[in-house]
Amino acid sequence: MMKTALALAVAGMLLVTVTAMTAFAASKTNQVSVSLELPKNPAHQYVYKELKERRAVEKLQEFLSPFRLPRPLKFTVEGCDGEDDATYGDDEITMCYEYIDKLFKNMPAQTTPAGIAPIDTVIGPFFDTSLHEFAHALFDMHELPVLGREEDAADQVAAYIYLQLGKDEARRLITGTAYAHFSESKSDDSAQTVKEFSEDFAEEHGTPEQRAYNVLCIAYGADPKLFGDVVTKGYLPEERADSCPEEYEQVQDAYEILIGPHVDNDLEDKVLDRTWLRKLPSQEKQGPGSND
Repeated sequence: MMKTALALAVAGMLLVTVTAMTAFAASKTNQVSVSLELPKNPAHQYVYKELKERRAVEKLQEFLSPFRLPRPLKFTVEGCDGEDDATYGDDEITMCYEYIDKLFKNMPAQTTPAGIAPIDTVIGPFFDTSLHEFAHALFDMHELPVLGREEDAADQVAAYIYLQLGKDEARRLITGTAYAHFSESKSDDSAQTVKEFSEDFAEEHGTPEQRAYNVLCIAYGADPKLFGDVVTKGYLPEERADSCPEEYEQVQDAYEILIGPHVDNDLEDKVLDRTWLRKLPSQEKQGPGSND
């Protein structure tokens, strides 16, 4: 009886291993197709034109090309009948024009006291949200284990990926994303009922303030010198900053073990060596050269 049970256990383990190896072998790069649909709402036409002019769709598709996926993933930017959201499900990511429109409407008129350029408050969260939903796709398609809330893990994966870019681009994306979270927290706090306030804490996502502090923490943990001012200027409390290097290492270890094997390293190097963001006016004075 014991021999039979042991034989069945071994057979089961071999079956799982073979199945996993087969799925891994079937995974391919360049599996993400990104499309920009015509807006349903004429008010979103400017968003469509902005994304077309910046070649956002083509760049996002190229940026995600090194990841190996077992099946195609569709990424569509489209109108969502008033919903300012971005979602993943059934091998498809949808980003709503309403969400991007909201980012543009919340964009400050001039560079913030923290030195964040207006356009980065749109580009940062657009890129972050795209990678956040892509992280959900990675978890699902590769059946990756997630300890804790999946939404938190998706935030961490997104931030970790673009922190691997050049220092200037990583800083612009991180600070732009943090600005958007802090901005959302201010708008959420206005004229809320007690019920609405309580429901915020029952959300599957962290509160906007928590997400802002988390993204600043992983950034500071990755490069305390580059992001040192977020602590000295009080944007990230010192008590939290002390543990950020360890938090970053946890994310790095998990990424390298779980997601790293599903990335083509040669393609990844080419992607990370590129410049993805259009230079700001202040940077244009320093010299020519931009891929945007």
